[in-house]
Amino acid sequence: MNLPNKITLARIFLVPIIMVFLLIKFDLGSISIAGEKTTYSELIATIIFIIAASTDGLDGYIARKKKLVTNLGKLLDPLADKLLVSAALISLVEMQRLGAWIAIVIITREFAVTGLRMIASADGEVIAASKLGKLKTVTQIVAIVLLMLNNFPFTYLHIPMATIVTWLAVIITIFSGVDYFVKNKHVINLK
Repeated sequence: MNLPNKITLARIFLVPIIMVFLLIKFDLGSISIAGEKTTYSELIATIIFIIAASTDGLDGYIARKKKLVTNLGKLLDPLADKLLVSAALISLVEMQRLGAWIAIVIITREFAVTGLRMIASADGEVIAASKLGKLKTVTQIVAIVLLMLNNFPFTYLHIPMATIVTWLAVIITIFSGVDYFVKNKHVINLK
């Protein structure tokens, strides 16, 4: 197994660790951030999430740069991304920091675009990530981190940045999903 695939697998293996630290309340203590209580286990989960999310571009970059692109990597990389984001969103719903409808909208878009890619793949076509799709990923990750940290450091500035970025992520998620389907409508054969 090559290095990019090992990095992708590491991202997948970090997903349950993030969930454990987010959802199981270890007695590691807590800190108060502008009146909001954040546990050290939530901080650990956030750090692990940031590390996992940062490997997203790294594995693809190494694979392309060193010509190590494999079919396994093409399968695992988007799967790892969706597992990471979906697990974080579902955990945030459980923690009552995110509305379930937001998680459903984002996860539904991910499944829909994945389905479109699978249909295209069956015909030998590859639908590459668009710039809007990459922007969607960045805004989702930033929103998730802000939600995990109870809007830190913006709580001190009285700016609801977690809410703002979450709404931005939802809007970009919807637009990028529509964009994929409009640009690739030829893939869907409605006979």
